[in-house]
Amino acid sequence: MRIRRKKWARPELAVCPFFESEPEKLRARWKERFSREQPLYLELGCGKGVFAAHLALNNRDANLLAVDIKSDMLGVARRRIEEIFNDSRRSVDNLILTAYNVEHLEKILSPEDNVRRIYINFCNPWPKPKHRKRRLTYPNKLEKYFDLLPEGGEIRFKTDDRPLFDDTLGYLEQSGFRVTFKTNDLHSEPSAKDNIMTEHEAMFTSRGIKINALTAVRCAERPGKPEETAQD
Repeated sequence: MRIRRKKWARPELAVCPFFESEPEKLRARWKERFSREQPLYLELGCGKGVFAAHLALNNRDANLLAVDIKSDMLGVARRRIEEIFNDSRRSVDNLILTAYNVEHLEKILSPEDNVRRIYINFCNPWPKPKHRKRRLTYPNKLEKYFDLLPEGGEIRFKTDDRPLFDDTLGYLEQSGFRVTFKTNDLHSEPSAKDNIMTEHEAMFTSRGIKINALTAVRCAERPGKPEETAQD
């Protein structure tokens, strides 16, 4: 998502109590950054923060780390999150924003951080073959998520892009994840009543575009490890 530069974003983030400016220092120590120790959820590419705000409000028994590479976007997210929490008469105590490139996610998170669920919503589909390694669901990224999540930890993914969705199903299978739910029309599913819509999702749905969604869980072992092949 493109966004114009906002001069106010960085100054406002600098004094925001739920923005973390030095996430690398908290690797393996994120529980210390939240007001209470709880399982950690992770949103990659949180955009303007509407999904993150409602996710945190609906899951008070979990902490949420929402990551985006663009500080200008996170400035908008900070304002939206505060508005949504204020409307619910709650303080922002289980959500942290941080600006970081998810290509290097392992530098800010470790298995000790107790990440139980990763959300990826409407990421760039990178349709050209030469660009596909940039996808947030490509195997090189899934390997990092596999190392981060415990057995049974979840990835929840939504997209309007059917080719990306179909490719992702294959990526997950080869990367040690088992798909437990999938649909090419999320809003026709009974579970849609619990769905939190993103801004992109609302826009696509208003245009009659169907939403693809899946849930995948981490298996006990990643397939095709060299030591497993040697034992066989």
